[in-house]
Amino acid sequence: MAPSAPPSSSGAQYPKKSLGLVANAMKRKHSFIQLFMMTGILLLSVRSLGQKYRLHELQEDAAALKQEQEGLINRKNHIKQSLLAEAARDPSGLFTTRLRLLFGED
Repeated sequence: MAPSAPPSSSGAQYPKKSLGLVANAMKRKHSFIQLFMMTGILLLSVRSLGQKYRLHELQEDAAALKQEQEGLINRKNHIKQSLLAEAARDPSGLFTTRLRLLFGED
């Protein structure tokens, strides 16, 4: 025969109901607020770190572009001087006049 056990001692007959997420959150409100605050701070820190590295990359790009611009300006000036020097050899002076008009020099 089956052993007779009092109904209160058996956990299988009366299982505990687990609290839902909202009910559990309301019960431990302080802990959930701390968790959300710490998660928010962590996400902001990660975003800030990403922006820091992006800013560093942009500064490097700006320096490289400035250096390239200086190289292009030097190249343009060298070509301009070479053309003017070659035009100065022309006895008629028409080529020199035309180049000075193109370059915007008086």
